[in-house]
Amino acid sequence: MPRILIVEDEAIIRSALKRLLERHDYRVSEAASVEEARELPPSDFDLVISDLRLPGEPGTALIALAAPAPVLIMTSYASMRSAVDALKQGAVDYVAKPFDHTELLETVERILHKQSMQQGTPPDITDDGGGRQTMIGDCSAMQQVYTRIRKTAPADVTVLIQGESGTGKELVARAIHQQSKRAKAPLICVNCAAIPETLIESELFGHEKGAFTGASAARTGLVEAADGGTLFLDEIGELPLDAQARLLRVLQEGEIRKIGSVETRHVDVRLIAATHRDLRALSRSGEFRLDLYYRLNVMQIALPPLREREDDVLQIADILLEKACKRHERPGLRLSRAARQDLRDYPWPGNVRELENALERGVILAEGHLIHPDDLGLGPVTNRPAPSPTASVTPTAPASDGEPEPNEDDLSLEDYFQHFVLEHQDQMSETELAQKLGISRKNLWERRQRLGIPRKKTTRR
Repeated sequence: MPRILIVEDEAIIRSALKRLLERHDYRVSEAASVEEARELPPSDFDLVISDLRLPGEPGTALIALAAPAPVLIMTSYASMRSAVDALKQGAVDYVAKPFDHTELLETVERILHKQSMQQGTPPDITDDGGGRQTMIGDCSAMQQVYTRIRKTAPADVTVLIQGESGTGKELVARAIHQQSKRAKAPLICVNCAAIPETLIESELFGHEKGAFTGASAARTGLVEAADGGTLFLDEIGELPLDAQARLLRVLQEGEIRKIGSVETRHVDVRLIAATHRDLRALSRSGEFRLDLYYRLNVMQIALPPLREREDDVLQIADILLEKACKRHERPGLRLSRAARQDLRDYPWPGNVRELENALERGVILAEGHLIHPDDLGLGPVTNRPAPSPTASVTPTAPASDGEPEPNEDDLSLEDYFQHFVLEHQDQMSETELAQKLGISRKNLWERRQRLGIPRKKTTRR
């Protein structure tokens, strides 16, 4: 429940505002001046709502005192210029008195929502060996991931993590488990793609002695082993249909039945699933049960690919490089300016896993104190980005009639982008161009601006 501090010297307005906010499930504290507010203190609140004119110091004095909490300034219609000055000093917004109740509540909700999205902090994660690590990244997409983890973890609901291979889906699953009410219970991680189809039901649900050839003893399945804790099923899109039906039973009824047994057992398991595939599309083709998809998709967390994480790639690279230097006892190695530029420009189809491997190569092959592009072994930085798992089209662009495709090895990544957009923008919409290139519409627009490629306003043929 968000905490709000009201700083207002008129008791009638202060008490009316407090009642209004408390009716909408906010916890409210009061102060009649900046001096009184200092004693609380204002930085402990999620939002400060203050009158501009107060006895003693003005309400704008709270902007610095409350940081990082936002300050919403109240002012009269006659003081609009003062309200603008307050915004310049760092107030998040202002409302005019007498204020409309609905408008005020909408403003408060908007500010708190924006604040919660910006306060996403990387969760600390304990690995199997007891070591601690932190998820890396400050871009807005990762801030949203951190916020979703924080909100989802205590809820004890099924979670579906979607993202390309190598984006860190298991790290997210561990973070959710370790921030949940089941943190002291086991976390069982299963890669569905790594278990042969003939064995996966036995691995997950167990079997009785003699249930099939080779079953010389009874075995407890991984679902039962996770009883009371969390079961993480990575690459759940690879799960066979028979196993999907059994898993659906676990989610619906909380029951499992071993292969070869007539008895059912109750289990209390929280399921976290992950995939790089489009499960809805698989359900349309009959490869994945639609009812299971709906059971899995209670809460969804989408991990962005590395190529869409702005400057995070260099931050991640520096941390991974430090670890690689320690492993190979080569302290002091640094990335050259050209190597850092290549890391920034490369599309990273393998995401963080591929970045880690490239830096490992660089540490091993570097001759001096600098790692150069050749040491990373990335090859020409011309690979086109892979599409997101939900994309329904392939990234291969159709050749124009009578014109051969350009040789990608002869083009830089930017050259290829410019060539492709200029060649196809007359026949494709912005959405189609972005899908073919495997990027977002926002990314397409940003690259247009950077490269100076105008958007042609022509009628599609």
